[in-house]
Amino acid sequence: MIISDEKFEIIAAEAINNLPENFKKKLHNVAILIQDNPTAEQLKKIGAKSGYLLFGLFEGYIQSKRLNFGPVLPDRITIFKKAILSQSENEIDLRKRIESTIRHEIAHHFGSDEKGARKASRYS
Repeated sequence: MIISDEKFEIIAAEAINNLPENFKKKLHNVAILIQDNPTAEQLKKIGAKSGYLLFGLFEGYIQSKRLNFGPVLPDRITIFKKAILSQSENEIDLRKRIESTIRHEIAHHFGSDEKGARKASRYS
């Protein structure tokens, strides 16, 4: 599937805006970014090799483990455009994959392990 960067960003912004209010209220000090592909460093962090199909990645400290030291750089959730597009058949499918990925990575931000994040990311 081919789509412009601008359209992808609009769909991602809509997915964030459509999150349940209880999710949005609890998001603190986290930036949600879009990149074409993961960097070699990001793949190394998770133990994956080049070519690994990764839709998103949470990098930071889960909220429950955070200490209040004052101003700190935000945690990061990165959405990987090319991987998601490569698995999407149409815009409806793309929207579902983006929303699911964002929910999955936010679940990690809140402290869920992979099993809990998968449950949170199920499209309903």
